[in-house]
Amino acid sequence: MKIISGDFKGRVIKGFDIEGTRPTMDRVKESLFGTIQFYVNDSIVLDLFAGTGNLGFEALSNHAKFCYFNDINIKCTKYIESVIKELNIKDKTKVLNINYKKALNYFKDNNIKFDLIFLDPPYKMNILNEIIIYIKENEIINKNGLIICEVDDLYLNIDFYEKIKEKKYGSKYIVIYKNNL
Repeated sequence: MKIISGDFKGRVIKGFDIEGTRPTMDRVKESLFGTIQFYVNDSIVLDLFAGTGNLGFEALSNHAKFCYFNDINIKCTKYIESVIKELNIKDKTKVLNINYKKALNYFKDNNIKFDLIFLDPPYKMNILNEIIIYIKENEIINKNGLIICEVDDLYLNIDFYEKIKEKKYGSKYIVIYKNNL
């Protein structure tokens, strides 16, 4: 895997072998960022189940203003911190190593709102509906912000955001919602 566009284009993202990670493959990421390219510049980004940080780093490479990376796996957050140091972008990032519920509460309690939210939890958890409802109820996403979901099954039941894309890539789907409110 590597960063496919922007300032860090060609930078290899390792860590795909960290247990529990399932990085978004380059061809899927290329299609995804082609869809969201006009939303990335100057955005505040959340990569909630960051894993290797692949999606957050791609957003930063394409001029996102700031990215919050969160993962409960300490190996993942240590790897993300090492890449941040190598890329010299500490001033554009914050890394959290807590479970997703604590992370969401942290953002709510600190009035942090996002323009882009990447949600790629372990598939077996089936928690995306719950997370997206929490985001809506607590106004964690800005107007015109996007929620980008990676799922293995289309179990999402979201009718309060506009679905702007749903596409299957192999055994997974990318679903993108827009907050028009």
